[in-house]
Amino acid sequence: MPMLQRIQLMLEMIRFSHTVFALPFALLSASLAWQVKGQFQWLELVGILLCMIFARSTAMAFNRLSDRRFDAANPRTAMRHLPAGHLRPTGVWVFTIICAAGFVVSTTIFYFEDNPWPLYLSVPVLLFIMSYSYTKRFTSWSHFWLGASLMLAPIGSWIAVLGMRDLLLPVVLGSAVLCWVAGFDILYACQDIDFDRRVGLYSVPARLGIPWALKLALGCHLAMIGLLLVLWVVSSHLGWIFLGGVIAVAVLLIYEHWLVQPSDLTRINTAFFYVNGVISGGLLVVVWLQLAIKV
Repeated sequence: MPMLQRIQLMLEMIRFSHTVFALPFALLSASLAWQVKGQFQWLELVGILLCMIFARSTAMAFNRLSDRRFDAANPRTAMRHLPAGHLRPTGVWVFTIICAAGFVVSTTIFYFEDNPWPLYLSVPVLLFIMSYSYTKRFTSWSHFWLGASLMLAPIGSWIAVLGMRDLLLPVVLGSAVLCWVAGFDILYACQDIDFDRRVGLYSVPARLGIPWALKLALGCHLAMIGLLLVLWVVSSHLGWIFLGGVIAVAVLLIYEHWLVQPSDLTRINTAFFYVNGVISGGLLVVVWLQLAIKV
């Protein structure tokens, strides 16, 4: 297989385009950190981008490897690259190891800028986000583990800029991300309720049923809005423009839950991919506008 085609298949396998979910929150957090620091540095931006790309690629490739047996048995996922034979496990393992090494190496950018924390935390972070792939085998809290994995994006980018200083803002923002991701992952898992029950996988829909799963997802998203309001209160750099953005996010989440009904799950992909992509990217744009206008 030609190298370019292999790379294209790898990027398709890890859903590289879905980086839009976590990356905007990492950049949002870094933007606030640069405001606190009073200085923007291009090298820090490059380091954050590299770390985000390599960390997510590692986690997604490892997830595809660990889940390939379940993916092959699930009609919805049977045509993914590994179970369908488009890629071989050996090649994906090599890709995973290269991306993991790339993540650790990328953190040395900050080490040589007198900030050793990203390097010190690099291996624990990788182990945490990779271990998510096994959580559905033993706990229904797997959705929240995934949320906690993406929570590390805004916290990690803040630490990359400021070290361990003033962690209240990134923790509040990261907690909002955790609730947001857990909520939409519960919605997404409703598609596999029958399969999860049949093979003994744990998920909120499989354990509680779809109606209660949708209520819990709504609760997570209400918590996200509450935490974004807390962020607005505790940050001296966020004003009325950001508040307007939070209201817009609330409207989009209402629309997302209107799309997904217990009797009609056909629009889950629209809710998952498009609405949440607009939420993450739109909130980043709102924060940039807020920091530029300062009102």
